[in-house]
Formats: sequence, structure tokens, C-alpha cells
Amino acid sequence: MAVPKHRISKSRRDKRRTHYKLTAPHVATCPQCGEAKMQHRACPECGVYNGRNVIEKE
Repeated sequence: MAVPKHRISKSRRDKRRTHYKLTAPHVATCPQCGEAKMQHRACPECGVYNGRNVIEKE
């Protein structure tokens, strides 16, 4: 069974974790109403996707 011989320093541990960061979501503007929306999804405000009315809104 593998057991570490030496303690890993905080610097070495943190160097390994440099790629564990979150990325911001890609946000686009709706061409119909101009609100912010996620890419490749229907607009939650007006319900339009790709020029078609997908979700019925009041």
C-alpha cells in the first residue's frame, strides 16, 4: 500500500490545483428583446429561439 514519505507543502499542493477553476457561462443577447440569455437556449423573457416562438409567453 502506498504511503507518502514526505509532507506535501501548501505551495506544491496549490500548484496542482491551478486548473480547478470555474468558468463564467457564455451569455448572448436575444435578437428579439435584447435580454441576456444562455447560448443555444430559448430566451426566458420572450420565449423565442432561432426566430421561432418556442415558449408561449403572455
